Amino acid sequence: FRSDKHEFELYYQPIVRVATGETEGFEALLRWQTAESGPISPGVFIPVAERAGLIVPISIWVLKLACEEAAGWHRRFGPEPRLYVSINVSARHFSHPGFIADVKDAIEHSAIDPQFVKLELTESLAMDDAPSTEKTMSELRGLGFRLSIDDFGTGYSSLSYLKRFPVHTLKIDQSFVSTMDSDRDNYAIVGTIVTLAQNLGLEVVAEGVETVSQFERLKAIGCDAAQGYLFSRPMPRDAVGAFISSARRQTASSEHRTLTSTAS
Repeated sequence: FRSDKHEFELYYQPIVRVATGETEGFEALLRWQTAESGPISPGVFIPVAERAGLIVPISIWVLKLACEEAAGWHRRFGPEPRLYVSINVSARHFSHPGFIADVKDAIEHSAIDPQFVKLELTESLAMDDAPSTEKTMSELRGLGFRLSIDDFGTGYSSLSYLKRFPVHTLKIDQSFVSTMDSDRDNYAIVGTIVTLAQNLGLEVVAEGVETVSQFERLKAIGCDAAQGYLFSRPMPRDAVGAFISSARRQTASSEHRTLTSTAS
């Protein structure tokens, strides 16, 4: 796969630590900007790419570029705190015989430590062939990657398999998070998922956070991390550096005010 027209691009959306508001990583999101028709939604072009047999080479391109970008963040901003990149894995690529080799190649090419790469699988993908998924996940975990179940709560997970899968993170689907203020049942579901994750020793990330009220509710129930328009819309790669610098200045300023207040 080659993006000769440079129409494919990766955008990045920050993921923040709920307790502190500090940016801890970014999710890489594929975008297609055509010269003739303008932007095309991933919901439109991803299924077309799958039918055309292009999704695996596209997925390989995304994997390599996202790892390169994350390695660049580490070189530019130093070792602490280390930002991770979260990459969505297509079902077809995950089940492809060359998937593990492709992942290894991306790591070797970028020289990034795999502990700062989080691979996201949808809940439905994980459960489609659970024994095979468990085997591949175990290989990935053995290589040092972190694993995440995306869109959690929308599929039909078997909790017994969830316990067996070597995952680090559950991402709560935005359909629950975005309606927490108006739908008590969805708020209860979010709280239940957070409790489930905590009991299993997993981190939980809430997607689709758009209001301060939603953020405060997530903080109250002990959600680990969040992403959404409240913090930032997905941004082009050239904007990530400025965002990180600004976020760190704000964190340093907040810490200074806290220390000053405590000392006085």
